[in-house]
Amino acid sequence: MDLDRTDLAVVRELQTDGRLTYETLAQRVGLSRPATRARVQRLLAGGGVRVVAVVHPAVRELTTSAHLSIGVSGPAEPVARAIAAMPQAPYVTLTAGSRAIMAELRAKGLAELDRAIESVRSLHGVDAVDPLISLQQLKDPYLLAGRPDVPELDATDRLILDELERDGRLPFAELAERVGLSPGAARARTLRLLDGGVAKVLALVRPDLLGLGVLCGFAVRLEGERDTVARHIGGWDRVSLLSACMGRAELVGTISAESLTAVRKTLEEMRACAGVRAVESWVHLELVKERYDLTTPGS
Repeated sequence: MDLDRTDLAVVRELQTDGRLTYETLAQRVGLSRPATRARVQRLLAGGGVRVVAVVHPAVRELTTSAHLSIGVSGPAEPVARAIAAMPQAPYVTLTAGSRAIMAELRAKGLAELDRAIESVRSLHGVDAVDPLISLQQLKDPYLLAGRPDVPELDATDRLILDELERDGRLPFAELAERVGLSPGAARARTLRLLDGGVAKVLALVRPDLLGLGVLCGFAVRLEGERDTVARHIGGWDRVSLLSACMGRAELVGTISAESLTAVRKTLEEMRACAGVRAVESWVHLELVKERYDLTTPGS
């Protein structure tokens, strides 16, 4: 799918607010309402753009996470697919580097995270698992900041979140029918959840559609304190994700770039930063899974 300038404008607006009305979206991108609706439907049908609700991790109690570098004996793709089938894994990729697979796990506390890591280790074909335990998400376009400002959620609230995780642009009338409310009540509940920071509806877009088709992961070992280096690296446009972690490195993240040359330059700039001892890197070859509508066993 090739995106023209207007498509890109539509996508950028939906990345900020995935539930913008067609009227508002049309005004912002300079099209008629029917033309805007047709553009959005074409983008969604093409598979490169999904509009979903990203629920605050605290709501799902998924407060602990880890980045896993996974070595395999034999083909990597079947192992990656098996990891992607785990409910604790929102993100799995096939990579080129010292390890064949990179994955993120999220869980309800360290004990559950440890069990999930052991489940990965026990998969047929896995011969090494090197986890980096996340301490703090420093830069993440999909992470909601702060704590949700909404009282205890009831069963209907959770049904609304479940539906919006599957389709963030679900019309209020259809949402109301699915959760057993009137359209007005469904709208009021949804706005309360979104305004309260419980969830955010946004567009997930394949990076190549935005001209950022090369994704490179990195892990940084530091010589001194972390915060200054983290603020510096996290301010770079090409660094799309950054976490403080413990394990073999103090920082882990992702570079989203337009070319391998741009990746190489970014890595060189990183290695030249004061306080950086070493940088490990890997190239993401294929995105196997990217989903944020996670529930864990027993939830």
